[in-house]
Amino acid sequence: MAELKEAGAAQQHQEDGGAKRDGATGEEAAAGEVQAAEQSEAAADSDNKPSTTTSDRHISIQTKLEGLEMLVDLNGAGRKSCPLCPEEKFKACYSHKLRRHLQNLHWKVYVEFEGSRMCICHLSCRNLKPSQSGDQVSGRHMAHYHCVVCSVTIARKTDMISHLKRHVNKGETEASYSGSSDVQFEEPAPSGQAYEIMKELGTNVQLLPNHTTPQKSDTYFNRKMKANRQLVFCSLAVLAEERNPIECLDAFGATGIMGLQWAKHLRTAVRVTITDISDTCIKMIKENCELNNIRVDGGSRGPRGPEKACCEAEATPVATVEVAKMDANVIMHLRPFDYIHLDPFGTAVNYLDAAFRNIRNLGIISVTSTDTGSLYAKSPNVTQRHYGCHIVRTEYYKELAARMVVASLARAAARCNKGIEVLLAVALEHFVLVVVRVLRGPTQADESTKKLRKLVHCQWCEERVFLKLGNMVDDTLPCNCHGSLPGKTAVQLGPLWSGALFNTGFLRRMLSAAVQHSMDDIQPLVKTLICESECTTLKSLVHGSSALTNQVECGVVIKTLQSGEDGGSSDQAGKRKSGEDSGNVVKKLKADASLEHPPFYYSIHRHSIRGMNMPKLNKFLQYLTEAGFRVSRTHFDPTGVRTDATLQQFKSVLTKYSAPTCTNAGAGAQASAEKTV
Repeated sequence: MAELKEAGAAQQHQEDGGAKRDGATGEEAAAGEVQAAEQSEAAADSDNKPSTTTSDRHISIQTKLEGLEMLVDLNGAGRKSCPLCPEEKFKACYSHKLRRHLQNLHWKVYVEFEGSRMCICHLSCRNLKPSQSGDQVSGRHMAHYHCVVCSVTIARKTDMISHLKRHVNKGETEASYSGSSDVQFEEPAPSGQAYEIMKELGTNVQLLPNHTTPQKSDTYFNRKMKANRQLVFCSLAVLAEERNPIECLDAFGATGIMGLQWAKHLRTAVRVTITDISDTCIKMIKENCELNNIRVDGGSRGPRGPEKACCEAEATPVATVEVAKMDANVIMHLRPFDYIHLDPFGTAVNYLDAAFRNIRNLGIISVTSTDTGSLYAKSPNVTQRHYGCHIVRTEYYKELAARMVVASLARAAARCNKGIEVLLAVALEHFVLVVVRVLRGPTQADESTKKLRKLVHCQWCEERVFLKLGNMVDDTLPCNCHGSLPGKTAVQLGPLWSGALFNTGFLRRMLSAAVQHSMDDIQPLVKTLICESECTTLKSLVHGSSALTNQVECGVVIKTLQSGEDGGSSDQAGKRKSGEDSGNVVKKLKADASLEHPPFYYSIHRHSIRGMNMPKLNKFLQYLTEAGFRVSRTHFDPTGVRTDATLQQFKSVLTKYSAPTCTNAGAGAQASAEKTV
């Protein structure tokens, strides 16, 4: 009996073990099938990012044609239906016909994004609106695409492309939508995969993928504004030589590159404050400060405890900046500054009143305007609304834009009983930069507002002159177009700034700062500005200490005086003037009025004579100088000539030194030229 019990127990144990082995074998088979399915899906989507799984995607989103063909068994026998089309759209067919259908329709009609194809889908995935009769719309309206980022369905291909562009502008890629973007914003990635590291003037900044789109991105960065940033830096370096330390404000930080350049190169001479109203920008600015070893005022002060000794050499900050999340108008109303830079996206007229309210005496305000549509007379209604000026498209439209911005600054300063002295005005293709020095007092404000005048412009010959009080419009222009042509040819533009746009002494010191900080890109531009301010050619420009010793620095205006009798006053001009000396600035400016450059310029191509070969531009400048006129090149126009000659005198010299194109038709060309003049 015991042997029988043992044999039964052994048999039962063997049966249980066999059942367990059968169960394990079944589980292993099931696991193998799941693993094989996962491997096939991973092979189909091998180009995708690891943060996004295939289960989150629609079946119409594929990376390879094989993945689309794997949705249906094409090797089996019998008729098969299309996985992306309903039965009434595409009837079941054999494998060879279904393969051609997938290749020619779904795989070729697609929207591609980061290696993934969003193939066209005809399934009933969309919630269609019923028609007036109550039936849903069928046919071509059912075709749609599934977004790879947010899984939304969009019917038109162009709409899907625009939808994907909006995702890119917001920084929402396929990986960031799956939840990995939050980690990237909390800590900067040192490997540079999440951000693009850009280095300019020895300063490293991290850029988001959408940094080139100002409408969609908070941390906007424009590589073409490098010349603007370097000009602003040189103007700040000149002010830092006059007083030390100075409070400077970068009111629109974005990535913070401008304020970081100030702090990194000028060190203790400046106290930099960077503000922005966006949380994303504030985080980016603080991360860029850590990247450049610059301490954020109120932030982390480095490691503590035993790690401090070993990391002290590396953690010692090169400078300190203050980063504040605040509106630009608010911080300029609350705190005084010596230097303020305004660079909003578009016009800066909304921030001028706050900027002039608390700027210190003899401080500097630099304004960058990028609304070229309104400044360059492409949108006259916007120009009238923002700047209160009436302008038309002229050959000197860039200088017209610069004088219009200066006029808005002068009006804003006058409302605060302050005047301005223009130090620099640059108008390039994509921005207009104006740098002014602020003079306190109603007297200086009155003198600045007196320079706001209307401009009389002839629409036929483009002669122009600033209107004086008490003169008629037609009597002001030196041309006779209003008498020889029917109707009125002259229009009034403005009011505009009629004073000088450059300060020679300030520009020379900017050139010295550019050489000191190895800014080779803007040195030719600054040299051109110096020649333009003196209305001389580049050959007659003198560089070095001899040119600097002849300058009179009154603390407000820096003029270049070449006469020997004025050289003695430079000994008493090394420091800021106050009291009576500061009040006599206007009298000195009136005495030096002859040194100001003539307003506006003429384009040699605009006034060329038909049938005549013009002389080279440098030769033509020499001919105008020999005729007794002041002449120089201008940065506003590469073919422009700034001169104090009238248009009639300009054309007479151009005609005199122009040669006819054909020798046989020389007499006819000369007669037509005389008739034109």
